[in-house]
Amino acid sequence: MRSVIIGFAFGIGLLQMQARLPGMEWYVAGLVLAGLLALTAWKFWQPFLRIPLLLTCGAWVGFLWAGAFAHYYLEQELPPAWEGREVTVIGTVADLPDRNEQGVRFRFDVEQVVQQGAVTPPVPPRLALAWYGNRRYQAPVEDGEAAAPGHQPVADIRPGERWRLTVRLKRPHGNANPGGFDYEVWLLQDDVRATGYIVGTPAASGAPASAANRRVDAFVWTPSHVIEYARGWLRDRILAALPGEPYAPVIAALVMGDQRGISQSDWSIFNRTGIGHLMAISGLHITMLAALCGGLASWLWRRSFFTGAQLPLLLPAQKVAVIAGMLTAVLYVLLAGFGVPAQRTLYMLVVVGMAFWSGRIMRVSVVLCLALGLVLLLDPWSLMWPGFWLSFGAVALLLYGTVGRMQPRHAMEAAARTQWWQKLWLAIKSGAQAQYIVTLGLVPLTVLLFGQYSLVSPIANAVAIPLVGLVITPLSLLGSLLPAFAAEWALQVPHQLLVLLAEFLRWLDAMPFAVWETPLPSWWMFLLALGGTLLILAPRGWPARWLGVFGWLPLVLNAPTAPSDGSMRVTAFDIGQGMALLVETPGHRLLYDTGPYYTPQSDGATRVLLPYLRARGIDRIDRMVISHSDIDHSGGALSLLKGMQVDSVYSSLPDDNPIIKAAPSHRRCMAGQSWNWDGIGFTMLHPAPAIYDSTKWKPNAFSCVLKVQIGRQSILLAGDIEAVQEDQLLNGAMAEQLPSTVLLAPHHGSGTSSTEPFLRAVRPEVAIFQVGYRNRFNHPKPEIFERYRQLGIRRVRTDESGAVTIAFGDQLSVEEYRKAHPRYWYGH
Repeated sequence: MRSVIIGFAFGIGLLQMQARLPGMEWYVAGLVLAGLLALTAWKFWQPFLRIPLLLTCGAWVGFLWAGAFAHYYLEQELPPAWEGREVTVIGTVADLPDRNEQGVRFRFDVEQVVQQGAVTPPVPPRLALAWYGNRRYQAPVEDGEAAAPGHQPVADIRPGERWRLTVRLKRPHGNANPGGFDYEVWLLQDDVRATGYIVGTPAASGAPASAANRRVDAFVWTPSHVIEYARGWLRDRILAALPGEPYAPVIAALVMGDQRGISQSDWSIFNRTGIGHLMAISGLHITMLAALCGGLASWLWRRSFFTGAQLPLLLPAQKVAVIAGMLTAVLYVLLAGFGVPAQRTLYMLVVVGMAFWSGRIMRVSVVLCLALGLVLLLDPWSLMWPGFWLSFGAVALLLYGTVGRMQPRHAMEAAARTQWWQKLWLAIKSGAQAQYIVTLGLVPLTVLLFGQYSLVSPIANAVAIPLVGLVITPLSLLGSLLPAFAAEWALQVPHQLLVLLAEFLRWLDAMPFAVWETPLPSWWMFLLALGGTLLILAPRGWPARWLGVFGWLPLVLNAPTAPSDGSMRVTAFDIGQGMALLVETPGHRLLYDTGPYYTPQSDGATRVLLPYLRARGIDRIDRMVISHSDIDHSGGALSLLKGMQVDSVYSSLPDDNPIIKAAPSHRRCMAGQSWNWDGIGFTMLHPAPAIYDSTKWKPNAFSCVLKVQIGRQSILLAGDIEAVQEDQLLNGAMAEQLPSTVLLAPHHGSGTSSTEPFLRAVRPEVAIFQVGYRNRFNHPKPEIFERYRQLGIRRVRTDESGAVTIAFGDQLSVEEYRKAHPRYWYGH
């Protein structure tokens, strides 16, 4: 069984790396082959023959099972012809809405699509919707540019309500960047095949039944709605009992698994100290709470003799404890939103409980494999996320590090007769051993997933695990269920403990070398480090365990890559409707613009730039150029200055701009500025000094235009200049500098830029358009995009290609991320 399940997981992982889904012929041939392999394995009893056959059989079944899942959900996708069109739908709010300064976001299960004339729009059964209260967010958030200010009313959306809504939809689409979050597969896992926003305002009370955006029913009774309503009820009670308290969202996350209210600064501290896994309903919390409830049930059941009921004669107290623990785990996992770590814990507890009830002894490895199979059977995409690997990896390491090393029965019986302080010391020693195994064992996996490892995590977890798991979480659960007048003071106790814990974590985080950061390792580095780790954790007496240290050397010595001498690399990020490019020479790095601003917690730097730079192991930018003040170019600058060392900033920003105040060193962009890095020339072509004395120009006119030259190849970074500035460049002193191999299309290909004389003067081979998918400005304009084609210029759009990496050297090479790393869910 274990071999089949492991093969099943391997087959699912293989499917998730495919560019296309298998056709019907694969399913027919695959099922026949899997049956033959299973039959052949049944005939063999020798493990060296049977295990490979079972692994292969499981892999075939997993590959086909994941493919069938993907086929089913991808077929529900919104057709391209219906993107951007208004449709009216009736359905229910499927989850706990997320409220923020933009408005409210929620999942919506469609029950009925209102006909448009004789046509019923082909709307997917589940939508991800947003109801924006600020007009600037009436277009998709990835657009990133500011619009007219103002607010409009947003309804008070609750889980389980039935609504009639007029929506504007688009197909699932996310930014595609190396080392970035894959939003498209995340939506696919959640069965969401269209996203969109609500058009208009809530209908007034007493509006006719045909009015758009009106609540139809206050609640629709289904099990999932009841669960989500209960989660919302608990969240509201906690936030009401702790108004304005900084860690109220953390209490909510511990009680009902909603992490969305935790600030980015708090998450940074939790992750850098290695306790991020505790700030939600984790497997550890579920196990501890189930054990507490099971122990309490057993104690009460045993004391029933004093009531005269003699309940243990009817059912043993141990079985009652198992039932109570399993029911507690089920309820808590439902509150948690059924995440992968919670599922794994629940399935393992259920399997162990059933084995205990049936009087069977089951190996822990079998229990873990059964949990693995159930998780992947229900959700083949779960292995795409770090939580899956960290959860199952931690348990597998504990099994590996402790199996065969438990005390013999007579030693355990002797320990049971020892004094309480001796028992406490044995428990501390056992917990320290388990912490050592997990801490050391997860280093290769954590570095592979995140490119960093918290060196202070053993200390942080030694304090946080018992405090959060045994004190804060139970008190938070108890306080959230008390009457409102009692909850206000009862929840203050766990909140104050969280305040003290946070202060301790900040102290740890401030220590030198609190976090080890390194580039994401290659697969061979990871496998070598993993093998070394397993050798180090092998049982005592295993020969040459010390050799495992050498398996870590490539991981420890891994260094950021850079272009070779005589070459240069430029990465144009897929950052939505905005601009951000990284220019790399052999010894220096320049960042041109930082993408859009979305919310106080989210911008182009936090979403795209910082994750990419950290994945590469880059911790320093030599120079950052902010072309001008528009929010789609400068929106991530402050976050990047906070998250990374930047030596100097060039910009055309006003003197009172916060970016200038935060910059360690600042200079205005001026035509004629130049410098040389590693034999590569950088020249500023615009703006002219006189423009800063004028007040008639829009911010676009101030755009810093930078040319980067390496040998006979070059790139022209044109910012948002428009026709007037293009003409000034054509007729100015820097006109001879215009010809370039690559052009960053001015103003994203707007109708007011990319004039034909300018393009003929630049004569690029390649033009890059950094634009957002279905942006509200319709960039690039069709006529402008066509102009580039007529001039024989190769056109690359980040909304279609993802991040674009251009290598300059002996030859020019252009790599488009979506083509270089194809997946079956891209562009479906």
